[in-house]
Parts: sequence; structure tokens; C-alpha cells
Amino acid sequence: MKKVYLDNAATTPLRKEVIDEMMLVLQSDYGNPSSTHSYGRSAKTALETSRKTIAKCLACSSQEIVFTANATEATNWILRNAVCKLGVKRIITSKVEHHATLYTVQNLQKEFEIEVSYVNVLASGEIDLTQLVNLLSINTKTIVTLMHVNNETGSVLDCDKVGRICEQHKALFHCDTVQSIGKTEFNLNEIQVDFIVASAHKFHGPKGIGFAYIKKGIVMQPMLYGGEQEKGLRAGTEAVHQIVGMAKAIELAYKNLNEERIYITNLKSYCITKLQSNFPEIKINGTDTFYNILNVLLPFSEEKTAMILFNLDIKGIAVSRGSACQSGSIKPSHVLAEMLNADDLKKPSLRISFSHYNTKEDIDALIDGLKGL
Repeated sequence: MKKVYLDNAATTPLRKEVIDEMMLVLQSDYGNPSSTHSYGRSAKTALETSRKTIAKCLACSSQEIVFTANATEATNWILRNAVCKLGVKRIITSKVEHHATLYTVQNLQKEFEIEVSYVNVLASGEIDLTQLVNLLSINTKTIVTLMHVNNETGSVLDCDKVGRICEQHKALFHCDTVQSIGKTEFNLNEIQVDFIVASAHKFHGPKGIGFAYIKKGIVMQPMLYGGEQEKGLRAGTEAVHQIVGMAKAIELAYKNLNEERIYITNLKSYCITKLQSNFPEIKINGTDTFYNILNVLLPFSEEKTAMILFNLDIKGIAVSRGSACQSGSIKPSHVLAEMLNADDLKKPSLRISFSHYNTKEDIDALIDGLKGL
């Protein structure tokens, strides 16, 4: 049975070049980067070269890149630091954020009794920027935390516009760029953003490694105490092989970006056409969504909803109903709950997410699998 992987918003397969690069480090550069002998210096060079590679891809200074285990860790650190160190008294976010953001905000609200405001989500899945401006008109030290590309629907935030709004109102801006790093261009010298976060496994790199961009001049409290790794901000011996793998992955992502973006865009269009021709009553959740994510509302009965992923999995087809972090939940998507009416929320919605490794044959297999339900 041919297996079909269409859940690339959850995680992506590693590129062969990334695996080769990581294996080379594991075999040769096994020194501790904090050691002063040749083994340590070699590992340190690999680490700092990787930092420069990532910074070059994002048009920022290498000093602004801090390695973390993943974007969840980075988001927790940044938002907590904003409250504890930077004097933030209010957080503005939305109810369609990843739970790494939402649960962190809820816990900070409980622990420090800070004010939390939720900006409205339009039926298109987009953030109500007019309301954001109104919320920021109140003169309170604020951090705005909004994601660039929604991980469930692919709705896109205008980061540049939000950044300018935040700058005008002297608010900090944290942006979850997990779904967009490596898939669209970033020039952090031009975008008015104070923090972004990323996880390597979303752009064909290894799991267990990510990074935070911290704008120059922002003073952070250490995330972990111990050694002087990451300028004393995150103690602990660095996973050099994972960092090198991440740098290779992002370098290749941007080297191949135009070609792969066109390919994936065409594949998504093919998928939409096939879905609409076979299921005329299908609806797409979200408007003008990101090119590699498609969230569709299927015209199936309510009783088929619970078993749809299971039945597709039996056929070797991997898709999801939403965030992988919530895949075991029977609750409706918190993202779609902000966009759909009660009746549509009961129907099955699928998130289909593509990479350059997918083919039209994968789409055909998905259609056949859905037709057999």
C-alpha cells in the first residue's frame, strides 16, 4: 500500500542533505562547543556558522538569533520575559493562536493578574486590524502576540502592517512564524517586529531544535541558569548536530523557495479542483490562505466525523483535523470555532498541508480515499 503524507503543517520529512550534514557533525564534530581545545573550537565554529547562516536568510544580525529547543519554548520565554522584565501590563492576542501562545498567556494572566485582550477574528480567518488599533489606543505597556500563518487554516497576517501599528503605539510585537519561516521571504531589517520564533522540523529540519529572534537592544532574562551558552540566556550544552541541521534546512529552503513555492501552489490548486469536482458542496475555511495549507469543510454527515481520520489512515493517507498538538482531542478546533457557525462546526473539516515531496498522485489517492468513506 502506497503511503501518502499530507500533514506537512504538523511536521516535515528531513531533506537528505540535512541528514548528511547532521551525520557528519555527529561523527566528526563531537566536541563540546564550550571547550577550548581543537575539538571544542571546531564544534563552536560549526555552531556560530549556523547562526550566521540563519541570520543571513532572515536579513538580521547573528547576535539576534538565540537557539532554543523549539518555538513553544521560545514563546513561553519571550512572553514571560515581557511581563517579568520589560514591564508589560497587557497582552493583546487572538483566540486562534497556537496553544503555545494561548496557554502561556492564560497562565501569565493567572500568575501576574495582567490584562489580556483578544482581538476579533473575521469570518475569513483574518485578524480585525481596525479593532487592534482601537485596543492599542489605550496607553498601557503592551505586547501584541499574533501568528503570521495560522497553523490550521493558513490565514495570513500582514506582519508588516501589524508591526507598523505596534510601533506607532509603542507596543512590543511577538510573532509566531512557525508555519512561514522557510516558506516565504523575511527581511527583519525592514519589518517592525521585536520577536519571532521558529521550529526546524516545520521546514524539513530536525525536531528538538528551533530559534528565537530577539531584536537588538531588548534585554532578556535567562531562560535557564547554568553555563554561559547562548550569551548566558539558555544554559546547557548546545545540540550542535541539530543546530547545523536546522541551518542547512533553512539555507536549502530559501535556495529552492521560488521553485518549490510555485510547485506547491499548483499542487494545492489541483487539490481544490479535484475536491470541488468530486464534492461540489465542499467549503474552504479561510480566505486567501497560505500556499501550502488547505482547510476544507466536507459535506459529510455528522456521524462520519469522528472516524474520518482513522479510515483515511487505514488507507495509508495522513491528514489532520487541525493542530497535531490537539489531534487526540474530540473537541472541535478552537480556531474553526471562531470562524464557523454551530452547524458547520459539527461537520468534518480536514487540514491538508503540502510540501515539495508531494505529487498529484498523492492528491488522487486522497480523493479516492474520501470517496470510499
